Amino acid sequence: MSEESKPAAPADNLVTTSHTLPSGQSYTATTGTVVLREEVTTDGRFEGLRPKAEVFVTAYTMDGADPLTRPITFAFNGGPGSSSVWLHLGVLGPRRVVMGDAGALLPPPYGLVDNEESLLRVSDLVFIDPISTGYSRVAEGEKAEPYHGFSGDLESIGEVIRLWTSRNGRWMSPKFLAGESYGTVRASGLAEHLQSRYGMYLNGVMLISSVLDYITGEFNEGNDLAYALYLPTYAAIAHHHGLHGDRPLADVLREAEAYADRDYLWALVRGNRLPAQERAAAVAKVAALTGLSEDYVDRVNLRIEHIRFFTEVLRPRRQVVGRLDGRFTGWDPDAGRERFTADPSMDAIMGPYSAALNHYLRAELGYANDLPYEILTSRVWPWSYKEFEGAHVQVASRLSAAMRANPHLRVHVACGYHDGATPYFAAEHTFAHLAVPAELAGNVEFRYYEAGHMMYVHEPSRLRQSADLAAFVLGEQA
Repeated sequence: MSEESKPAAPADNLVTTSHTLPSGQSYTATTGTVVLREEVTTDGRFEGLRPKAEVFVTAYTMDGADPLTRPITFAFNGGPGSSSVWLHLGVLGPRRVVMGDAGALLPPPYGLVDNEESLLRVSDLVFIDPISTGYSRVAEGEKAEPYHGFSGDLESIGEVIRLWTSRNGRWMSPKFLAGESYGTVRASGLAEHLQSRYGMYLNGVMLISSVLDYITGEFNEGNDLAYALYLPTYAAIAHHHGLHGDRPLADVLREAEAYADRDYLWALVRGNRLPAQERAAAVAKVAALTGLSEDYVDRVNLRIEHIRFFTEVLRPRRQVVGRLDGRFTGWDPDAGRERFTADPSMDAIMGPYSAALNHYLRAELGYANDLPYEILTSRVWPWSYKEFEGAHVQVASRLSAAMRANPHLRVHVACGYHDGATPYFAAEHTFAHLAVPAELAGNVEFRYYEAGHMMYVHEPSRLRQSADLAAFVLGEQA
């Protein structure tokens, strides 16, 4: 191929627009793709930089702010396979989706309004879509698989953060990460990676719907831990749907947590050594807490797998409840099915966020791209965890290593009581085993909300969470 016929090398494609917050403060939005390049060396000879991917970012910076004191937060969601749309238009960004809530969903085309509680009030924001999500793609001729795994994902997102920080003169700014769901795996790994690879030390990490140790949610034969850690979430969902009468949620949770901590886990690990009378008592207790029948609890041998629970708990009403948010209900085509065919909470949020994002980028941020914006894609699967071969996936050790090396690193953990994907009691268990000295225990704060995985779809939770996150960035006690 002649030099004239070769395609042009990809270049950054960024659009800048000016906006104003409801408070009157002006800010700049920068939207588009940033090219990642790798150093190419052959036989010890450096041959230049080769484009390897184009990563889609949306950045918001407050006009006239001092970069030495103005915080910057890098945000992403999880999946793996999710774009950053949920945190972007749900709670952090300057515009937010209006979709209604469980039991009161709005019809299409939904709404998009100013987010008066945006974290932009106290921190600049950079939303990053991992490769193959959003508009992020590999460069022409490159393969996507190397980025569809734990290390490749960390390295590419870390490179975006390094580039943005350097190009915008923000190495001396207070720096934060905000991740949701698998994004908490990514954020915890990045806290250590950014330190060890670039010497970039962070001020804080915001873990929203946290899962740092996969064994806490693996319902595998021989792992009884997950069943106990999910029990308080099952109790919370049962409470929301009226299966605990008029008891306060706090009372139900205290009872479920106390039982899960001691007697329930003890009963499970005893196996067939558990005396019949004690087993019968355990069946009755679990049934009362979860809203399931004693017959069902007995038939599943005291071990309630989460999808089976979401399908079973409201079976008498011929409804299923959501995994991401157990407050949402839906219908299955077969009311006798053991496992639901769809998560009604995911069904509820996919349409509003997709419509809002696709409108917002073109109409308000001036960015046009004819590729489909991959809100949540299966194209990243199978996701590679080769680094954990022969062991379960866990990144708590990486987060604790980052905290030991940087004792000023603070961690915010946000939990939804009705989150059936990353249960709050599992997050508490993981952090209770974090390998940091007692002197650093105060660096970790927990906040709880009466909602699910995306707790901000519940308006009272969104307002409280917005205040909690702003207080964390500012180093205040909320």
